[in-house]
Amino acid sequence: MLDQTITGPIAWRGEDLADTAGRFAVSKAAEAEMITLAAELAANPLALEALRPGDFDLPACRILMTAAKQEIEHGVGFAIIDRLPLEALGEQVRKVYWVLASMIRRPVAQKWDGTMIYDVTDTGLPPGNGVRPDKTNAEQNFHNDNSYNICPPDVVGLLCMRTAMEGGVSHIVCFASIHNQLRQQAPGLLARLYEPFCFDRQREHSSEDMKYLWHSCFEAPEGRLLARMSRFQVKNGYPLAGIEIDPKGADALEALEDAMRAPGPALNFFFKPGQIQFVNNRLLGHRRTGFQDWPEAGRKRLLVRLWLRDWGRTSYNG
Repeated sequence: MLDQTITGPIAWRGEDLADTAGRFAVSKAAEAEMITLAAELAANPLALEALRPGDFDLPACRILMTAAKQEIEHGVGFAIIDRLPLEALGEQVRKVYWVLASMIRRPVAQKWDGTMIYDVTDTGLPPGNGVRPDKTNAEQNFHNDNSYNICPPDVVGLLCMRTAMEGGVSHIVCFASIHNQLRQQAPGLLARLYEPFCFDRQREHSSEDMKYLWHSCFEAPEGRLLARMSRFQVKNGYPLAGIEIDPKGADALEALEDAMRAPGPALNFFFKPGQIQFVNNRLLGHRRTGFQDWPEAGRKRLLVRLWLRDWGRTSYNG
């Protein structure tokens, strides 16, 4: 257990952040490069997964993404890119997004079947085992992406294509500041978060593999706090294992959730089409509120997600 107050840019509270924190405007030069790249990709078709940023002359985009990467790794842990010219990029927007994101980390598989780029949109199904919450319109708890499996990504990217008719507000929370709070208010429960919990693996594995996985919510290798949290998957994991969660474990998860949802810690914002949100997936938690979508299929809320990780293989299990 990390038994000290965490300080520095990463130990922020949403209520204290400047409006400009983590925000990066797309310059006219970078926008022009994106439009030129889209035209080049349209004229020279290539599979999205084969695209590498080193194959293209993008100096202004590199400046933009280098600054964003620095903020993600050594600053507040997130970057909001404002924003891609969706209409001008047309059908090439996903490829342009892929190239930009690849300047931060290498894209990796987001599903056991090898899916590399993933649409976050409501399918009309209720959340449950085998149905990821990002495929529903239900309100989410704070979580790290793929915390319930072997190799969570280091960075999560979300490109906003369309917003919901109502709701769907994004929230980001800093685990370092929450850790500081729990260390002062409930050190015994904080210690339990360093012990293993049972997570539902969401059927993202072979039929012969285990349906659940044990790991802690917090760890501190080399004195740096890292988190793996998804209360929804823990709630489903214990029944899969045929056991009940211990009372202290349940209390610790409740205290963590209460601390994250209290007024003050989280940064809240509403996505606009063309914006990209990059989040350090091991330092920050994220969620969104429930939403009501448009009735027309072509207007429904749509975010395009990438998972980025340089270590291990690009496969889902790494």
